[in-house]
Amino acid sequence: MAWTRKFLRINLTTGTIKVEDLNMQWAQDYLGQRGLATKYFVEEVDPKIDPLSPDNKMIFTTGPLTGTMASTGGRYSVVTKGPLTGAIACSNSGGYFGAELKFAGWDMMIVEGKSPKPVYLSIEDDRVEIKDAAHLWGKTVWQTEETIKKLHQDPLIRVSSIGRAGENGVLYACIVNDLHRAAGRSGVGTVMGSKNLKAIAVRGTKGVGNIRDPKEFMKVTFEKKKVLADNAVTGQGLPTYGTQVLMNVINEIGALPTRNHRDVQFESASKISAEAMHEKRPDGKSHLVTNQACFGCTIACGRISKLDEKHFTVKNSPQYWGASGGLEYEAAWALGAANGVGDLEALQYVNMLCNEDGFDPISFGATVGAAMELYELGLLKKEEVGMDAPFGSTEALVKMGEMTARGEGFGKLLGLGSKRLCEKYGRPDLSMSVKGQEFPAYDSRGIQGMGLAYATSNRGACHLRGYTVASEVLGIPVKTDPLTTDGKPELVKAFQDATSVFDSSGVCVFTTFAWTLADLQPQLAAALEGDWSMDKLNLVGERIWNMERQFNNAAGFTAKDDNLPPRLTTEPAKTGPAKGLVNGLGKMLPEYYRVRGWDTEGRPTAETTQRLGL
Repeated sequence: MAWTRKFLRINLTTGTIKVEDLNMQWAQDYLGQRGLATKYFVEEVDPKIDPLSPDNKMIFTTGPLTGTMASTGGRYSVVTKGPLTGAIACSNSGGYFGAELKFAGWDMMIVEGKSPKPVYLSIEDDRVEIKDAAHLWGKTVWQTEETIKKLHQDPLIRVSSIGRAGENGVLYACIVNDLHRAAGRSGVGTVMGSKNLKAIAVRGTKGVGNIRDPKEFMKVTFEKKKVLADNAVTGQGLPTYGTQVLMNVINEIGALPTRNHRDVQFESASKISAEAMHEKRPDGKSHLVTNQACFGCTIACGRISKLDEKHFTVKNSPQYWGASGGLEYEAAWALGAANGVGDLEALQYVNMLCNEDGFDPISFGATVGAAMELYELGLLKKEEVGMDAPFGSTEALVKMGEMTARGEGFGKLLGLGSKRLCEKYGRPDLSMSVKGQEFPAYDSRGIQGMGLAYATSNRGACHLRGYTVASEVLGIPVKTDPLTTDGKPELVKAFQDATSVFDSSGVCVFTTFAWTLADLQPQLAAALEGDWSMDKLNLVGERIWNMERQFNNAAGFTAKDDNLPPRLTTEPAKTGPAKGLVNGLGKMLPEYYRVRGWDTEGRPTAETTQRLGL
């Protein structure tokens, strides 16, 4: 039983801290992390609440494999109601924070209320305190982590915090741990800031015990690590090139959203690709310093990069230019192709701003793309932006990043996301988003299944809720045609349900490039008490997905919100293999509802809820 069976309930309004027993029946029904925390959340929080009110709660949660020797077992999630979307939010992060929370003896923390002043949480095993954070407010996440480590005189303490973006109400603010790993989407950092909670510092010395069958667990985790090592993606591609390995691949198949989805291929993709990050600069050094792994990870897809200090002469540059979190595919796309900028150093600089001040580069970059289109259409004036802002302007990208980080000028409007920006200027159709959350780096005209996955994602547009790119582009676990809608409802459902289980287990979803549920199942069975058969796991995944859907339905979301911007369903792709195609959501969605066991309004039927025990 790799659960600790204990969690913390911290009320910031009253300043009280309680220890509670984990509901083990719920643990059997929902596994852990995403599933179990969402169960607690939907039982305790009114779906109609304002996400930024004290009535909203935040749950920091680990999975039963977090902190164990299972490969990539370092994950934790933050569950709340997202301010960017108004929908259920569950944002997942790696690094070392999640394992440290488990080592301190806690499966999760439920944070309630709002502190009257800035505070941070200090957790050292059973010693839990709410501490003053006046000296931390206004600091970046890098400064915050450095200050807390010095204050506690413990270099091994793990810190998760918000930057100025979370303090200033950027609706897509992140929670950043270990300097450059993030619970990155849907504005979970914004909720943290609304509660005047600056950071959480954790030090654990208890380790993870109570594995049901230690010998079997060691045997099976070793076997599954070999599966990862022998796989071309997890054993070669990701360690060498990181997620950026996808840039040229997705561009070639005509599915790289460019200039706010006007185009599907970017002429400068090769300049901002993984291969470009490896190239030598004039100073003889490459952009990439090394790769890096999170706790327990045998893949090591993380990038550590260093900027060329001479490349930029911008004001208010970072306090220090040391090596830090490098570009990953989503950020490189959002800061680059999405707005037509092909300057790798500029993208890295703005990505560091996102890391340092804690805001989502996907939503930020996509919002910049929307702003640039509004500018080119003459709807957004130079006087409002503070500069010329056409597609391709490196200067505009950099200045917008700085303004958003500081919460100044036009940056305040950018911080509200593309939906609110485009509505303000009378063109809501130019927001490339679902439920208010901006698209990631895949154009659904060239990858049809992703259109359905975006439209039905419970947390708004997201690739990590059902990554059909694996099948449609990479042929994992089976190859499907990316240009057809046939079979995609079944494919999307299968990916969504399986991902729900992986997210709830405590391991990284990137393992699914090599693993299926059949690889995860024996690891869970060896670690946990109870029935963890394949049938059980399939049921758990489906149960989690439908529970999230029920919360959104109760929050006011309907079938009308399972949509795509008209650009993707009415404007054909101009180039590439998908030339002439639009996304066929209208054909796929009714069939998806049927496969899901939902009615025509997108609500789980009584038969479905009874079957799933909801």
